Amino acid sequence: MPQLVNYYDVLGVSRTATGDEIKKSFRRLARLYHPDLNPGNKSAEEKFKDINEAYHVLSDEQRRIEYNSTLKENKRSEKRVGEKGNSNGNGKAPRTEEDLWKFKDNANAKRAKITSSTRLNRRDVEAKLTLPLEKAYQGGRQRIRLEDGRSIEVDMPAAMIDGQKIRLKGQGLEGGDLYLKITIARHPFFRIQGSDIVCQVPITPSEAIVGGFVEIPTIDGLVKMMIPNGVKSGQRLRLANKGYPNFQGERGDQLVEIQLVNPPYPSPEELELYKKIRAIETFNPRQGL
Repeated sequence: MPQLVNYYDVLGVSRTATGDEIKKSFRRLARLYHPDLNPGNKSAEEKFKDINEAYHVLSDEQRRIEYNSTLKENKRSEKRVGEKGNSNGNGKAPRTEEDLWKFKDNANAKRAKITSSTRLNRRDVEAKLTLPLEKAYQGGRQRIRLEDGRSIEVDMPAAMIDGQKIRLKGQGLEGGDLYLKITIARHPFFRIQGSDIVCQVPITPSEAIVGGFVEIPTIDGLVKMMIPNGVKSGQRLRLANKGYPNFQGERGDQLVEIQLVNPPYPSPEELELYKKIRAIETFNPRQGL
């Protein structure tokens, strides 16, 4: 009879261990035997697999109940075999060739039953991954560490969006799939609105009055944008096709919100010029109040 692996012994916990105790022991052992920390150590690699397998079963209440039942039945079977010795199912040792084949078939059937009852079911798992906006836009290779202690390298697609799920075939447990749920971290300058990117760009009073080209950050790098003369604070200008790609690969626009900012410490020369402008300007924003 094949020996059933005792997952409690693998994790070093008792049969009455709580879920928290099982998780704590698993994390400790996973860190100890992780392949990244034991390069080339096949023994540690096999131990790490056993630890993951044990945790997969014992961390799930229903699987743990089924496993406990199988473990108990396996011990009973071992006891009966010890008491009866080798037999063909009726307490008698096989004597003829036909009896021998019946005995082997019977043993194989029992072994298949035990294997079937203890085989880990294919299990899909989900993990969260937070990325900066630039990485989500560019995609590329990314190494991530999962909660079960594994470290894997993933080829990320370009133009990922917040809440998107990426399927990694066969990277789950026991041949299941791994689903990465993407969260895009808040960017200090850009905001995503659908397929448009919104940003605020400060300009000086002279730039607002005279107009001209200024450099504007985009997710592709700096570009020059024409500021029309007389632009107002809060006004939005549009950079076509500089937004975020949608699922069809079509890009939105970048909306640039103008913020008029006065110089905090004008030089004496600048201050003198502002005084001259003040003396000759004709515009009165309070007219009609």
